Amino acid sequence: MEAIPTGDCIALEPLVSRVLAPNPSAFTFTGTQTHLVGTTDLAVIDPGPDDPAHIDAIVRAIAGRPVRAIVITHTHNDHSPGSRPLKAVTGAPIMGCAPLVLDALGPRADAAFDRDYAPDRVMAEDDSITGDGWTLIAVETPGHTSNHLCFALPEAGALFTGDHVMGWSTTVVSPPDGDMAAYMASLQKLQTRDDRRYYPAHGEPIDNPAQKVRGFLGHRRQREAQILRLLEEGVGTIPELVERMYVGIDRRLFGAAGGSVSAHLIDLRARGLIVEDGAQWRMI
Repeated sequence: MEAIPTGDCIALEPLVSRVLAPNPSAFTFTGTQTHLVGTTDLAVIDPGPDDPAHIDAIVRAIAGRPVRAIVITHTHNDHSPGSRPLKAVTGAPIMGCAPLVLDALGPRADAAFDRDYAPDRVMAEDDSITGDGWTLIAVETPGHTSNHLCFALPEAGALFTGDHVMGWSTTVVSPPDGDMAAYMASLQKLQTRDDRRYYPAHGEPIDNPAQKVRGFLGHRRQREAQILRLLEEGVGTIPELVERMYVGIDRRLFGAAGGSVSAHLIDLRARGLIVEDGAQWRMI
């Protein structure tokens, strides 16, 4: 893929542009993409980390236009902390997901929850923000986090998907807050929509949304079937399952993979298919 310039404002279509934050990693891909919606006035979606260079880049992209809202999909540290310095510069209210703070259990320092997130308005399903020629409508999509929201832009037939649907990888669903049943239900919810394009926070825009969602649902169902086969073979701990299931991936991702395996196991237990016995999981 052609390198995406960090800090430049890239127009994606008349109502949408993006600025890439300088926080690439094995988990964020090229970094967090901040999206600007509107022409004469703006909404800024996911201002990213509290990085002065990135905030300066967003301010340059705003170019003196009024900012109606700073909009947050969820409160991981690579998405929401930039809301506070951006509010200080623009005076715009912070809107979007509810606050949520949990101690990080996995290896991702950037996935810790933003403890200082303080929205001026918490949004729920179908709540909206309007500007000159644009509307953003909240779509509740729990799973990656329990407070995750996507935002529809009906004037463009687009959906800003945060980390729920990414352009480069499936998302991490890791307990205690990540919930596989909720994630699957949220993907199925998106199947009922007719968005023509997704704008994820990581990775390129998605021009085949229905196909992408089907693929992610199929992938998770394949992982579930794989877990059940391995449990039948007597492979019963999360580290053993990860070793067998994620052959060839970057071992830095094993912690995240273990979180997703754990989320699958919890879902399968809730459905009465397996039981937990100490560190071991087994079929009923």
